[in-house]
Amino acid sequence: MIVSSDTKIISLADYAYQAIEKNLHKTLKWEKSVKNDEDPEALHQMRVGMRRLRTTISGFSSYLSLPKSASDKNIRIIAKILGNLRDLDVLQEILENNYQPHLQGQERNNLQIAFSDLAKQRKLALFEVKKIFKDDIYKSFKYGLEKWLKKPIYQPSAALEIHQIIPDILLPEVGNFLLHPGWMIGTEIKDSKIITATEWTPQELEKNLQTNGEKLHNLRKQAKRVRYQMELFTNLYNEDFALHISQIKQIQGTLGKIQDSMILNQWLTNIFKSETYAKISGLNTLLAVNRYQLWQEWQPMKLQYLSTENKRSLHLTILQSL
Repeated sequence: MIVSSDTKIISLADYAYQAIEKNLHKTLKWEKSVKNDEDPEALHQMRVGMRRLRTTISGFSSYLSLPKSASDKNIRIIAKILGNLRDLDVLQEILENNYQPHLQGQERNNLQIAFSDLAKQRKLALFEVKKIFKDDIYKSFKYGLEKWLKKPIYQPSAALEIHQIIPDILLPEVGNFLLHPGWMIGTEIKDSKIITATEWTPQELEKNLQTNGEKLHNLRKQAKRVRYQMELFTNLYNEDFALHISQIKQIQGTLGKIQDSMILNQWLTNIFKSETYAKISGLNTLLAVNRYQLWQEWQPMKLQYLSTENKRSLHLTILQSL
C-alpha cells in the first residue's frame, strides 16, 4: 500500500494510515498493564497515546471514512477516564516529591489526611478505568479501528500528495492557538502593536488566576493539540519546524505546571475546608511561591509568541515543507 520512498511522493492516505496504525499500536500495547494497575508510567503512556490518536484522527478525518466507533466523542470519553486516574497519580507525585520534604512537624502529619483521601479517590478512578475496558465504547473503538486498518476506506481527496495538504491541516489549528484569549491574560497592548507584560504582585496574580485560570488552562490544551498535530509531520520539515515544536512544548509544560499547582491548591481546600490554612499554611505558601515563579517564566514565552515576527516565522515554516 505504501508508496515507494524512491518516488519521494506519499499520498495523504498513506501518511494518515501510517499515523493511525502507529498511534493505535502505541496506545493498545499498554492496555494490559493499565488494566492490572502495574505501573503509573503505563497509564501515562496510554493516556498520551489516546490523546495523540485523537489528534491524528481529528486532523485526517475529513479525508478518511472511519468507523463511527472511532469518533472524536468516543475517544474523548476513554481518554478522560484514563486522565482522571492519571491526574490523581500526578497530584501524589507532586505532593510526595516537591512539597512533602519541605514540610515540618504537625503540618507534615496533616498531609497524611490528604494522602488518605487521595487513595480513596484513586480507588474509585481505577474502578472506572477497569470498567471502561469492558464497555462497548472501548471494545467497539478498538475493534473498529483494527478492522479499518485491515481494509481502509478513504475520501477521494486522500489521493492528494501529502505536501499539498499539510498547511491546510496545520494552519487552522495554529490560528486557533495564536488567537486564543489566554494570551491576553496579564498583557497590555499599546498603539495596537506594542505588547508588554503586566507587572503583578503575588497577590494580584492569585486574584487573576482565580478569575482567568480556566482560560489559561484552555490555552495549554490548545498548545498540546497544536504540538501533537505538528509532530505528525516532523520528518517532512527542517530544523526550524522542530524548533517551533520545542517552543510550544515548553509553553505547554509551563502552563501545565501552573495548572497542576492550582488544581492541587483547590483539591487541598476541598479536603481541609475552612481549616486549610490552619493545617497546611506552609504548603499553601510554597504553592503560591511556585505559581509566581512559573508566572515569571511564562512572560517571555508569551511575549515571543505574541510578536509579529514569530507568528510570521511559524506560518512561513509550515508553508515550506521539504
